[in-house]
Amino acid sequence: MTQHGTPQPHASAAPPARPVDVAPLDLDEGRTLVADLHEHLDGRVCLRGWVHHRRDLGGLAFLDLRDRTGVVQCVLEGTEPPLQESCVEVDGVALAHPKAPGGIEVRVSELRVITRACAAPPVEMAKIDHLTNADTLLAYRHVTVRSPRDRAVLKVQAELVAGFRAFLDGHGFTEISTPKIVAAGAEGGAHQFELDYYGQRAYLAQSPQLYKQILVGALERVYEVAPVYRAEPSHTVRHLAEYLSLDVEFGFLRDDGDVMDLQEAVLKAMLARVGERCAGELRSLGARLPPLDVAFPRIPLLEARELVRERYGHTSGGKDLDPEAERLIGRWALAEHGSDFVFVTRYPEAARPFYAYATGDGLTRGLDLIFRGTEITSGGQRAHEYDMLLRALEQRGLDPAGFESYLQVFRHGMPPHGGFAIGAERLTALLLDIANVRFARAFPRDGQRLQP
Repeated sequence: MTQHGTPQPHASAAPPARPVDVAPLDLDEGRTLVADLHEHLDGRVCLRGWVHHRRDLGGLAFLDLRDRTGVVQCVLEGTEPPLQESCVEVDGVALAHPKAPGGIEVRVSELRVITRACAAPPVEMAKIDHLTNADTLLAYRHVTVRSPRDRAVLKVQAELVAGFRAFLDGHGFTEISTPKIVAAGAEGGAHQFELDYYGQRAYLAQSPQLYKQILVGALERVYEVAPVYRAEPSHTVRHLAEYLSLDVEFGFLRDDGDVMDLQEAVLKAMLARVGERCAGELRSLGARLPPLDVAFPRIPLLEARELVRERYGHTSGGKDLDPEAERLIGRWALAEHGSDFVFVTRYPEAARPFYAYATGDGLTRGLDLIFRGTEITSGGQRAHEYDMLLRALEQRGLDPAGFESYLQVFRHGMPPHGGFAIGAERLTALLLDIANVRFARAFPRDGQRLQP
């Protein structure tokens, strides 16, 4: 009892909840998926999907039917197939056929149109090629995203994200959700989308960085999967105005080595999951997984610059590695260490955001991870002391008043902490050898694109 007579709860833990049996749900009842046809050879099947391609030959109609798992050839007699992309249901018998795509064809006994297409698709779905006519493919993305190639890309990316979540959930991390409308950019600078927020100036978030740091003080280990926004002035095949950021932050680390250890473990788990669950997609895309039994090498930025100058005759100017230097340091990592990945560490203060942990010699514990010659993550250890952050803001000409809600938490004890962010589309594009990162997102946004 308290002095006011209020009973106190028992200190003992509540008994564990009893497991609840949830009946399985079969959303495909009565339907056979293309991927499962090999289990039904010489048996009757019912398929539902889209008319992917159609052709007539010698009185027979050949219809390629596409569902979410693949494409199968169907053979019909005496029936005129509907237009491509019509939704159909077919009954028939699945037969082994060595010349059919996938080695199976379905002899159709009945075809029913579920939804009839009103017009042929603007691009022939069976001949989509991401290497040509990029503007046409993106202009009609609402239809072209249905192609088997795009389905495979999006499936791989979904498994990468699921692997990211699963690994972190298993290591004591909590998923968070942070604001995407903010009063100030986490990194400052001009590359922000400005908007009117009830008469106040606001921005679309460049990063959840400041919020995920604050939440380390509450949850210690956090992550977020959410879009971020960059008003990039460069419209290259590797930049997007909106992309999916996989962010991580955790406390009580020793130094930036812990950040690199976690990154390496997360990425290997993500890639291993893709290898287990997307073998067919990888095969259809002609993609290869990087070796997962090799440690990621680490090299300080200044050493990396000197290495590419001495070994490859390339001088990288500016505060960061330029794209050619990234490609060359990736080449070195593969040749010398057998790794598709390499960490570049110890970036100068001028090349890092104000919250990077400064080491007192003009450098920071900031780092990037390069994959197959292109940066895919940025991160490092953060400053966790109030006075250090104030000095960093002032050195960059940023008004601390604009970051007051962020700075407050550092007055109340923050542990040494750090983290990183992975661009999901860029990782996907590099893994699958997609030349244009726009094709690693279902509906990309860039400087010229607001539709579809």
